[in-house]
Amino acid sequence: MTSPLRGLAAPCFAENPADLVELGVAAEQAGFDAFFLWDHLVFANDGAGPDIVDPWLVLALIAARTRHLKVGTMITPVSRRRPWVLARQTATLDLLSGGRLVLGVGIGSPARGDFALFGDEADPVARAEMLDEGLAILDGLWSGERFGHHGKHYRMEPVRFLPRPAQRPRIPVWVGGTLPLRRPMSRAARWDGAVPIAWADGRLARPSVVQIAGVRDQVLAERGRLDGYDIAVWAEVTENPTALAGELAAYADAGATWWIETAKPEPGWQQGLVQRIERGVLG
Repeated sequence: MTSPLRGLAAPCFAENPADLVELGVAAEQAGFDAFFLWDHLVFANDGAGPDIVDPWLVLALIAARTRHLKVGTMITPVSRRRPWVLARQTATLDLLSGGRLVLGVGIGSPARGDFALFGDEADPVARAEMLDEGLAILDGLWSGERFGHHGKHYRMEPVRFLPRPAQRPRIPVWVGGTLPLRRPMSRAARWDGAVPIAWADGRLARPSVVQIAGVRDQVLAERGRLDGYDIAVWAEVTENPTALAGELAAYADAGATWWIETAKPEPGWQQGLVQRIERGVLG
């Protein structure tokens, strides 16, 4: 079983966005395969969140200064964006990066802090419907053919978007969703990758090997095959990379193709990620 590819993820939180650019550039130099940014507006229900910068502008600069690193958002709430604008942004970044973009999507959170405060849809069921419609629109516009849509939440007359993204048949779409809910992973099975999210004691936690195997089995049952499909483990930033070998093998056997270490928005997270990068992929 091939060992999972290795990625890093960071909150889009920074007083100086250049700090996040340097993290992404350093990640490639250290041998990581991908660098992802969260996609939030406030991240606090009281409206007083941390310093937040736009992930797309940061990723464009990272793409310009790297050659092999995959880049993307984890995750972009499609319901918060006009899908035709997102189609232009993603196609442009995919071309700028030479086909290295991965689009992570989901319904997003927190419902009040990132949606209701701005008059955006806060109901999770409605946001899930908007996500499905939005993804259909992205796929149609990325095709380069004339495409129109008349749905419950979005309406657009037939148009043709050129240039197409660099990747074929499309930019990979990875769908994030909270376990043990099955519906988000059913949505993920219709696209190109799954990012199952686990919680413990009200905090993000790494999904277990058993949970990843369950996602693999569900996706296989719904797709009929797994070739070319990605399952990412959303893991914590490790302090001892050399101790991961056994765990990585177990997760690979369970179907994981990516191991993504994500910083948590706690004091000192940025310096902790710098130190993790300095240790290198394997320590």
